[in-house]
Amino acid sequence: MLRVCSALVLAMLPVFAQADIAGTVRVIDADTVDVGATRVRLHAIDAPEQDQSCTTEHGLPFACGQWASAQVAARFGGQHATCERLDTDRHGRTVAKCTVNGVDMGAEIVSQGWAFAYRRYGMDYDLEEKAAYVTDRGLHGFRVQSPAQFRVTRAKGRIPPDPRCRIKGNISANGQIFHVPGQEFYERTGINEARGERWFCSEAQARKAGWRAARR
Repeated sequence: MLRVCSALVLAMLPVFAQADIAGTVRVIDADTVDVGATRVRLHAIDAPEQDQSCTTEHGLPFACGQWASAQVAARFGGQHATCERLDTDRHGRTVAKCTVNGVDMGAEIVSQGWAFAYRRYGMDYDLEEKAAYVTDRGLHGFRVQSPAQFRVTRAKGRIPPDPRCRIKGNISANGQIFHVPGQEFYERTGINEARGERWFCSEAQARKAGWRAARR
């Protein structure tokens, strides 16, 4: 019986070994990294998308998604990480908690204000985010739409791919009409590029392309 049990334990060891991921970190964005050959979505944090723009206290657009990614790359890129696999997300990425030199990557990223605690999937970094918030650290010093809401509005065609080109060229029963920020129907108007709708960087550009201004 002892020999049988020992054999079972030895047979199971490779399975346990596979549960851990280890390798060099390559940063994809502030909450997603490659660890060796494995694409990892860091557990319980959510960062701005690469194309997400935030607003400074002076009302200026700021490429906060790219900025947050750059901060994480400077802090962890090229270093050796070990990760505990927790789940697989709907995109097929491994969801894991990772450490570099004993530092929990998720905790560090949230505490520095490079991402937010994703409480929908865990309260692991709730206190780290609260501490960053009260000191206006990182993203908390800007006006930021939650990454989850940004993804929803982008999917509906309500966020421009270029933050400098915010005029919406909509096609309706009334023809080709453009809406500028602040107009009554601007926020509810989505852009479906497959239908020929498009974004413009200026009213002059929209008019030259054959669109006319919305009345309100």
